[in-house]
Amino acid sequence: MNKVFLLGRLTAKPELRYTPSNTAYSRFSVAVDRRIARQDGTRETDFINCVAWGKTAENIARFFDKGRQICIDGSIRTGSYTAQDGTKRYTTDVNVDNFDFVDKKGNNEGGFVPSGASETPYDFATPSPTPNSESTMNTEAPVNSDPFAEFGESVSIDENFLD
Repeated sequence: MNKVFLLGRLTAKPELRYTPSNTAYSRFSVAVDRRIARQDGTRETDFINCVAWGKTAENIARFFDKGRQICIDGSIRTGSYTAQDGTKRYTTDVNVDNFDFVDKKGNNEGGFVPSGASETPYDFATPSPTPNSESTMNTEAPVNSDPFAEFGESVSIDENFLD
């Protein structure tokens, strides 16, 4: 099984391009903090190259800017090519199947907001699948962004739980 889930921030504004056969695509990089912190509390960051196709690429390029959080699911794709100097180069990218908004528009600070939620300030048509991609954005009914809102008690998690 080849499945990838990423939650991170865009390192630059995604640029929309088209293949000679007029298929939209966008290449971009996502900065993802590693799960385990160093002893001093800082986290290492990985910069992961991604590529999206069709309506998915168009919507990512339209609605995301540098620094915006994005949640991606997709798969790893590897490839190779011969550079101009004759050396063989290898590539590894995440091929984006689906994505979701994580922060509100103009807010890089946080709070999960589902893309179909009524408080999400985006105005876009529901994308349709393209011949090259089965991906569509999440258009499910709105859900409460706090799954513990009606729990009634506070939840405490020990930071050393995973150590």
